[in-house]
Amino acid sequence: MFQEFKKFALRGNAIDMAVGIILGAAFGKIISSLVSDLIMPPIGKLMGNVDFSNLFINLSDGEYTTLQAAQEAGAITINYGLFANTVLDFVIIAFAIFMVIRQMNRLKKKEEQKPTVPPKQEVLLEEIRDLLKKKK
Repeated sequence: MFQEFKKFALRGNAIDMAVGIILGAAFGKIISSLVSDLIMPPIGKLMGNVDFSNLFINLSDGEYTTLQAAQEAGAITINYGLFANTVLDFVIIAFAIFMVIRQMNRLKKKEEQKPTVPPKQEVLLEEIRDLLKKKK
């Protein structure tokens, strides 16, 4: 059983998948930072100094000026601002992955379109065949 597991774990596909997952997680963190630190602040500024991460609906009694204050008080909230940030993260990540896969597909097409040169041996055999046909 150990040998079977070792064979599975060290297979090229499993290692490639592990590397992809690790890079994907790191890429996700970068995109989250891009959205929350670079994209959302200007959008919030344009919309009248709105902090999207601080947008929420309070379902409890009491008034809270920030999401953090509501959470510290144990209030039940619907955090639609955080949801908007997460949706934007997803859209940007999906678009970036789309662009990478699109480029990979273009490169594959270019490889497939390259004319294949027959081996020298095949060319010689074809010439011999043509000469033999002419002799008949």
